[in-house]
Amino acid sequence: MTTITRIQPRVLIRASGGPRYAIALAVDALGTGLIRPFLLLYGVTVLKLSPPVTGTAMTVGTVAGLACMPAVGRWLDRGARSTVVAASMLVRVLGVVLLLAAPTGHVWLFAMAALFLGIGNQAWPAAHAALVATVAHGRERDTALAGARALRNAAIGVAALIATVCLAGGTTALRALAVVTGLAYLAAAALAWSVHVHARPAETSPAKDLDDEPAPRMLALLAANVIYVFCLNVPEVAIPLILVTQFHASPMWPGAVLVANTVLVVTLQVPVTVLMSRFTRRTVLVLSGVVLAVSYLGFLAATSLGHGWGPAAVAAVSVVCTIGEIIYAGSATALVTAIAPARVLGRALSRFQFSTGFGLAVSPAVITALATRGPAALWGTLTAATVLSASAVAIEKDQGARLGGRGRRTRAGS
Repeated sequence: MTTITRIQPRVLIRASGGPRYAIALAVDALGTGLIRPFLLLYGVTVLKLSPPVTGTAMTVGTVAGLACMPAVGRWLDRGARSTVVAASMLVRVLGVVLLLAAPTGHVWLFAMAALFLGIGNQAWPAAHAALVATVAHGRERDTALAGARALRNAAIGVAALIATVCLAGGTTALRALAVVTGLAYLAAAALAWSVHVHARPAETSPAKDLDDEPAPRMLALLAANVIYVFCLNVPEVAIPLILVTQFHASPMWPGAVLVANTVLVVTLQVPVTVLMSRFTRRTVLVLSGVVLAVSYLGFLAATSLGHGWGPAAVAAVSVVCTIGEIIYAGSATALVTAIAPARVLGRALSRFQFSTGFGLAVSPAVITALATRGPAALWGTLTAATVLSASAVAIEKDQGARLGGRGRRTRAGS
């Protein structure tokens, strides 16, 4: 097992696909940060749709976008890399065009726009991970994936701040944000395609063989991932819900928690991933589940405090939750790229992204439903589910070792 002891920016950029690809990621993230947080407002304010209709269209679009993942996986397994990344960005351009073309009160065009944006958002992570896995290897690849996440969070955060300021311009500003978003996606797609990264398996293996070879099942990992990704919506859904409904805290508190989460991810994602490289990826993923479970118990304890100390305690515990999120994000995708054979890497990553997208889609509804039954139901359920998920990931390690003994190719340090 290789351990990275220090961060070398030049090596990190090269392992991430090169300078042009890094710029493409930043531009794409800027576009996402400009429109994604305000897509609901666009539907309500510009198109005059009701909030329930707008929210339902967005949810349906996101979930329906998951249907593209099998095709994305097969495309990647034929060797495509930068082309798939560029395509995931171009399809979002189409989504923005439909958004701008939608007349007032037209819910179906808005739903189609949400669908194409959802397809791009679901396809991009798997395509990006496959590209990085092609140009980098071992722990250098893990650090590159972490660096891309930090860069993406930073760009999205900056863009969201810019968009917040622009909202004072009303519907005109929202339309302008959509136009800029479409241009950003278009520029990012051109930059990503220009790096011309292609994998060798497509050049040496018949397409029929690629289709027939099964991807690793990873059932425990995929099921556990659905629960793990709830942590990504804790700062955006669970914490604001608790702070506002239970403590009647100022909106400043949820905003501060979200800003702190973004700052911590941007500054710590790469260093923490490098620090964790001394352990196997599976061990790190299990550890992230433990940290997340501890943070959920911390939230439960914080909710028992009064209005005076409660918001501050929730904010403090959110730091622990963010650390768990950082550890999870630095190990989960890296583990999939390590255990999946190169010839079926695309399908393995697409299955993993399907579990991620599904977890992100259902978590807001699950969190809000549990929250209505009280803090114990919310945080107790999340704790129990996360502990069970971490246990399943740990147990699957032994199953993988037995399979490896029968001839299945495994990789060191998984």
